[in-house]
Amino acid sequence: MGSRRLLSLLVLVFVLAVAPLCSFAQQEENHENAPNSEAVEGNGEKKKLDVSSEVFSHVGDAHSWHIFSMGEKHVTVPLPVILYSPEKGLSVFSSANFGHFEEEKRDGKTYGITESYNGYHIERGIKEKVIADDGSKVYDFSITKNVLCMLLAVAILLLLMTSVGKKYKKNAVMTAPTGFQNALEPVITFIRDEVAKPNLGNRYMRYMPMLLTVFFFIWINNLLGLLPFGFNFTGNIAVTLCLSIVSFIVMVVSANKHFWGHLLNPPGVPFGIKLLLVPIEIISLFIKPVALTIRLFANMLAGHIVILSVIFMIFIFGNMSPVAGWGFSIVSVAFAIFMFLLELLVAAIQAFIFANLTAVFIGQAIEEPHHDHGHHHHGEAVNDTTGQGYHVSANEIIA
Repeated sequence: MGSRRLLSLLVLVFVLAVAPLCSFAQQEENHENAPNSEAVEGNGEKKKLDVSSEVFSHVGDAHSWHIFSMGEKHVTVPLPVILYSPEKGLSVFSSANFGHFEEEKRDGKTYGITESYNGYHIERGIKEKVIADDGSKVYDFSITKNVLCMLLAVAILLLLMTSVGKKYKKNAVMTAPTGFQNALEPVITFIRDEVAKPNLGNRYMRYMPMLLTVFFFIWINNLLGLLPFGFNFTGNIAVTLCLSIVSFIVMVVSANKHFWGHLLNPPGVPFGIKLLLVPIEIISLFIKPVALTIRLFANMLAGHIVILSVIFMIFIFGNMSPVAGWGFSIVSVAFAIFMFLLELLVAAIQAFIFANLTAVFIGQAIEEPHHDHGHHHHGEAVNDTTGQGYHVSANEIIA
């Protein structure tokens, strides 16, 4: 039974890893065989594959959700385009009205440009954006692929947690967990025992809802990004910045007088040193959310880029020689599967690191001041980090 499950897992991983390769290969074949496509440039040279543009178009946000291609048929889900212009007002329509992208070279770079609709068109470079034909200002509130991923992750999170919560409410906590509740309970207890309690002490229950929400929200989005037709939500720096700002606001609001006192007026430090130390402490305060932002964004984006880059190596070698392309495909697919398995692990690790660092920063903000209890009888000591007092006799310390 165990071998069957392992074989099923390997088949699933192979399909998920190779599906993007097959989809892209089909797109390349269609592009070369299309009657209106320019496989050869005006000077007679074969058109070069723009790897950077193709990679960023796959990991970037988009106003439509491309699932796969089969022959000349592209399965794409159009998404709502919601635009506001001071001149034209509010415009709401489907992204299908823009049609397909056509390549346009400008300043030595290749851009994808759609047809104009209602006075707007989409331009795709490193990122995709809606531009007004007359050059006026446009505010884009569209339901893009990343927004769809966020809404899907929220729906999955609510469905899972409410169903587990109902089981706890119905069967009480003393009843053995069943079903998906049995899978979630070890994760929840792990966050409680390894993240919340060590960093937040006896106040951990106050922040458990936030830590669990952050952990599962990031984890679910990381896993959705590994689907062949999936998303790259946590690989968007704007997304990770918003998550970091939430953690930063909770840290600042929860901070006590002891934290602000040591930050703005360090005790026992000469005034001249304070002039140098206080600005450094203030800068370090704002570096914390920046570190959270870049860590999650860079790790998730890098994983996607590495997998896509390895897959595109097939077409790079294929342009030199078909034999080289087919020969390297074995190495490319094998390494892509390895990276996919590694990304499954990274998806959980990055969610854990974000939640853990959030707990660390909040714990530093709510830490109680350290007092000298040496005058207490029997060598009385206090755990200042958690605020939970415990008594240790002098004999116990010596022993």
